[in-house]
Amino acid sequence: MSVVDQRSGPVRHPARLADGREIIYFDATGDAARAAVPDRRDLGESVFASEIRFDPLVSEWVAIAAQRQSRTYHPPADQCPLCPSRDGRMTEIPAPDYDIVVFENRFPSFALAVPEPPPYVDDPLYLRRAGRGRCEVVCFTSDHGASFASLTPEKVHDVMDVWADRTRDLGALPEVAQVFPFENRGEEIGVTLLHPHGQIYGYPFITTRTQRMLGAAHEHAYRTGRNLFDDVVATERRAGTRIIGANDHWVAFVPAAARWPYEVHLYPARRVPDIPALTSDERAAFGPLYLDVLRRFDALFTPAPRESGTATGSGRTPYIAAWQQAPVHEGRDALALHMELFTLRRSADKLKYLAGSESGMGVWINDIPPETAAERLRSAL
Repeated sequence: MSVVDQRSGPVRHPARLADGREIIYFDATGDAARAAVPDRRDLGESVFASEIRFDPLVSEWVAIAAQRQSRTYHPPADQCPLCPSRDGRMTEIPAPDYDIVVFENRFPSFALAVPEPPPYVDDPLYLRRAGRGRCEVVCFTSDHGASFASLTPEKVHDVMDVWADRTRDLGALPEVAQVFPFENRGEEIGVTLLHPHGQIYGYPFITTRTQRMLGAAHEHAYRTGRNLFDDVVATERRAGTRIIGANDHWVAFVPAAARWPYEVHLYPARRVPDIPALTSDERAAFGPLYLDVLRRFDALFTPAPRESGTATGSGRTPYIAAWQQAPVHEGRDALALHMELFTLRRSADKLKYLAGSESGMGVWINDIPPETAAERLRSAL
């Protein structure tokens, strides 16, 4: 049974934008009036050209999506396309207000209505396919100046319900092999719209990182008869030195082999494959712990002056929050749902760049020992 059935959570009201893309209002009040507001913009019909090409040297897919080159780039706050439509200015959200809203990305990496490209070489080494999937934008709040860390635990519970709803719907598409909800925050990360929002990708393949996790999980099970993720969480709890916080349903810790200067993983106490598998109590318990971790991230650094090669933005710590979920049809019993949160900031005025070793060879070099990062996060508030 879904959480929406168990509690008075957000009620979904789907509609269509002027170019045919779907928009879904998730209203705490259950009022369907917002979805009835028409999109009066003249957008024409959306035309996408996404494709995926297989790199035989490393056995992974690369997406090529030319329409993303034209995406909106750092508009002023009064021109934000993720704010509600008000005072005659139409945005991506036609309604004058919203609680949480999801819509198909106007500049997606993957889309369902893309043609199959012709092969560019008559050789099975060089595979080329349509990039058929789905990319959605999730606006957490209509407040442009807010952040995820400023949401209430109850609002985070609603966002969890939305993530579960979209994971189910995207996972039901025959083109989608894996569903990935995530949030990018901060100009340093590459965010081009500062309104608090996240995204959800429905990939047409299983990502390389997930394939490696699956391989490690299967190898561990073969050797030990146990689940790899259960053993990792149990070891971190037993060690205790990298634990940031915990409650009855979740635990947050810095991984022993952290790649990023400050990196925290959040695991549910009960192993599940994805967000829809969480109970209402488990979803409710995520918010208080996650908000505490986000606020510790923000407290790590004080705003620093902008220097050559650095960008301190608004003073909020830039981060990526990535939900690792099991693929739609594989590894459901082997992989464990968890959130990976990390920042590329290593001090108030220094960023961690993926330079020669990381970018060229995939070998990560972390300047901050994970135990030190954990201690700094524990004492940040």
